[in-house]
Amino acid sequence: MTEMTDRELAEIAYSMQERAYVPYSNYPVGAAILCADGTVFTGCNVENAAYGSSICAERTALLKAVSEGHRDDWVKIAVVTSGDDAGYPCGSCRQMLYEFAPDLKIIIGGKDKVLSTITLSELLPHGFGPSALD
Repeated sequence: MTEMTDRELAEIAYSMQERAYVPYSNYPVGAAILCADGTVFTGCNVENAAYGSSICAERTALLKAVSEGHRDDWVKIAVVTSGDDAGYPCGSCRQMLYEFAPDLKIIIGGKDKVLSTITLSELLPHGFGPSALD
């Protein structure tokens, strides 16, 4: 596998913003998960008039990865927004990502395309995962 740079993964995520359905917030978010074999799963946020039915870009990408059999081989995820400041994954996304990859590298970017990185375990210390149920 050829190593994909953080910038390359982020650019894929930025391209997903064009597909976002955001008539209420006007805040498109794109995401891209890189798996160890080089497969990339993408997502965008999809809003709904019943706000609780909306889904974030991160969870869209996550669900696509899991539905295609990728559960324990995630290397990193890029999450990018159209905001002045980069938007970090919400609590629900953090919990869903933690289920599969507690040490996942997260690449964050805003509209200025300046990237920063953080690990999921830094965003969700003492997370609740499958091992808590053993």
